[in-house]
Amino acid sequence: MSAKRAAGILGGALLLAAWLSSAAGLMRQAPDAAPPAEREKPDDTVTLAAEVQAQTLRLKNRLASAPTPHEPFRNPFTFSSRTTPERKEAAPSPDEAAAPELGPPLEPAIELIGVAEQETAKGLARTAIISALSGELFLVKEGESLAARYRVGPVSADAVELNDLLTGTVRRLALRQ
Repeated sequence: MSAKRAAGILGGALLLAAWLSSAAGLMRQAPDAAPPAEREKPDDTVTLAAEVQAQTLRLKNRLASAPTPHEPFRNPFTFSSRTTPERKEAAPSPDEAAAPELGPPLEPAIELIGVAEQETAKGLARTAIISALSGELFLVKEGESLAARYRVGPVSADAVELNDLLTGTVRRLALRQ
């Protein structure tokens, strides 16, 4: 037996002896011969009701002497009616009458960055991986819509065709090499 183990057993035995000796020194109290007399419950409820009535009267007096709140000068939750100044309609000048027509909407800056292929029971399924300048990444297959503007056409190994729903044109994106 090692010295550490012997010291541990001896220490545990001493702790057990100390605990038992402290428990032996405690005396049990003998139960009282007569239980304490219980208070009558009607007296308790009467005194409680009297205390509640006193506190209620105190609160009413305090609220009666409290200052009344003033009417707010403005209500931030309502809008006031605003009178708008009348504008005089002037005849359009010849320069304004021939306003330039707006051209077709600008095409968003998108780029084909990859094509993923997966073998399925129907054959080879391709997914176009398209990146936008805004940092978005689109994974689209043929027939899906892209950015609510394009309908994805055929996806080949290195290109994808996008049908523009606004102008009706076809935009072809190819992989850069």
